Amino acid sequence: MTAPLAKALAGRRGVPLWALIRHRGRRSGTAYETPIAIVPTRDAAIILIGLPWGRNTNWARNVMADAGASLRRNGRDVVLTEPRIIDPGEAADLARAPFDRVIGRFPAAIVLRRQADR
Repeated sequence: MTAPLAKALAGRRGVPLWALIRHRGRRSGTAYETPIAIVPTRDAAIILIGLPWGRNTNWARNVMADAGASLRRNGRDVVLTEPRIIDPGEAADLARAPFDRVIGRFPAAIVLRRQADR
């Protein structure tokens, strides 16, 4: 099974494509950490995550209901806001090559904005 390995590596320094998204259950309020793969984008202020199982993925629904999440990536924590579920065409436009071809085949993606440093 790859989930335990992904969770063990996600968010660590030196593993830039894997991260942990931290979110709360939309009904229970329970805190969750879900390993995800980050899609490199043309804009560093944007975080793009493919949804290979579609827009009804539980963690994505939680993030949408809470209007954001936090992310542990490459050993750093980042606050994410303004989540939107987008279609494959828009996701491909945001992604850097060669990832644009992969993300364009997913049924949906979620895009979030890094909260500006204060």
